[in-house]
Amino acid sequence: MDITREIILDLLPLYLAGELSDDSRAAVDQFLSDDPELSRQVREIEALHADQIPLPLHKEREMEAYRKVRRLMVLRTLGLAVIIAGTLLAIVLVAPLIYMFVF
Repeated sequence: MDITREIILDLLPLYLAGELSDDSRAAVDQFLSDDPELSRQVREIEALHADQIPLPLHKEREMEAYRKVRRLMVLRTLGLAVIIAGTLLAIVLVAPLIYMFVF
């Protein structure tokens, strides 16, 4: 099976993210060496978006990302708990005052 331009275009996001296997990366590299126009476009994309292309995740980075997300979720949960507790406290404190003035 020949590797077509369409297949390479499908693989480019993974190629740019560094997520391809060695064999797939070699196939894309070979295709780019035979297609100077596409190769130029890929270099332009890499230059423009070098800071936005995600780095491949290694075990250490996976754990670091997991810990950050977990910390954010805990903080969000605590924030929500504080809001709910504050609302309930306000209701408990304000309801008797309203009752006293109305009745």
